[in-house]
Amino acid sequence: MMLKTITRVSLLFLVLTASNARAQDNIQDNIQDSRVQKQVPQNQTQLQLSFAPVVKNVAPAVVNIYTKRTVTRTVSPFANDPFFSQFFGNNAFGGRMKKQAESSLGSGVIIDSNGLIVTNAHVIHGAEEIKVVLADGRELDAKLILSDKASDLAMLRVQSDAPLPSVSIRPSETLEVGDIVLAIGNPFGVGQTVTSGIVSAKGRSSLNINDFNFFIQTDAAINPGNSGGPLVALDGSVVGINTAIYSRDGGSLGIGFAVPTEMLASVIAAEESGVTGEKGIIRPWLGVSAQAITSDIGESLSLQTPRGAIISHLHPASPLLKAGIKVGDVVTSVNGRAIRDPGEMKFRMATIPLGQKAEITITRQGETKSFNVEAIAPPEEPPRNETKIEGRNILNGATIANLNPAIAVQLGIIYNEEEAVIVTDVPRGTQASRILNVGDLILEINGNKIQRVSDIEKALKRESAQGISLVINSNGRIQNIRLR
Repeated sequence: MMLKTITRVSLLFLVLTASNARAQDNIQDNIQDSRVQKQVPQNQTQLQLSFAPVVKNVAPAVVNIYTKRTVTRTVSPFANDPFFSQFFGNNAFGGRMKKQAESSLGSGVIIDSNGLIVTNAHVIHGAEEIKVVLADGRELDAKLILSDKASDLAMLRVQSDAPLPSVSIRPSETLEVGDIVLAIGNPFGVGQTVTSGIVSAKGRSSLNINDFNFFIQTDAAINPGNSGGPLVALDGSVVGINTAIYSRDGGSLGIGFAVPTEMLASVIAAEESGVTGEKGIIRPWLGVSAQAITSDIGESLSLQTPRGAIISHLHPASPLLKAGIKVGDVVTSVNGRAIRDPGEMKFRMATIPLGQKAEITITRQGETKSFNVEAIAPPEEPPRNETKIEGRNILNGATIANLNPAIAVQLGIIYNEEEAVIVTDVPRGTQASRILNVGDLILEINGNKIQRVSDIEKALKRESAQGISLVINSNGRIQNIRLR
């Protein structure tokens, strides 16, 4: 009896072994037949492969960036008092202004052997002195070439007697979720550090990190100081610039974000062609308001999948309107790239050079149509007529302008075609700084409606014994201010 049982178990084992062998053969055949060349490690030997050759090629081009700037803080006379400080803090009356030197650190990567370096705009923001330390220990002074807050990218230039090591740039579109990537930088100032991980997601949006909010997400450890360093693919090319982490305590939690190289390429192209402004790069203006497609909206529009951006408003000067796109159309792709939401549509158009055209595909009443849309700069209409207010009045020191699409883009505000006057600058210590902030809209002065800069100049000339009353739109809130 025992012999029969052993025999049956042996036969079953042989059947399972043969079945597993056939399954393994089928898996190997499928892998060999697949067009996708990327594979997971198949054996212990492959698991022992090293990233060292990639690091040796890229690391010499990664730099540490040190900046210094002077900041002014109000120091309260109660700052060191254990009782009063809990009520007044450092912003109490009677405080004195104190200037302090502040330093910060970050990373960067050399993209041209002549000394062109890319980093994050927030790394060098407000810097009065920028030092770059190369991988070989050399320390060089860096000059700021371009800072683009919208993409959080900046370009520096250093001078060297000999060509510097540099990296190649590859489109991040070639990445796939699951691909292995390396992050190189200077976390916490400890020195050049390499971490590895995978691409966790592509096209992450709604993160409120920069104006475009379209990122590569990775679980490669990124910490403070890594900002501006490269995200590197295994062929040694740069696919992104590390810019932020999701963290509760400042340390890495395995959720890091990098600006895609498509945005980096647009920054490089704009700098080379001179298409820049005082506040950064001049990018294509769409002149649209759009909303994401929810499942309910998708069902009502008979869309197969709830993806795309539905056009809810078009400015009269919008290039989409001129091309033939209408309110209610659903944008589904830009230059063949599928669009998931309005943020991705904005990102795709932002990478199109000014003057060139992009093919935008839309769905209209169940039909698919394509239009060639020109990438244009935001129009200066009406003319901004930027003016600094002077004289003995509460608005003294403020710089104002007629609101137009160009200013709205520059200040990062929503423009709804209203005729209004916007505050573009308010120096600290001026009369105006007591009540105004950059981006405020001045709607009324002493009951007089304000639509142009000239309206403010006229209103301020009309003195009133009862003082001055203002109506201001500050970040969407209407404020009524009366001063005597």
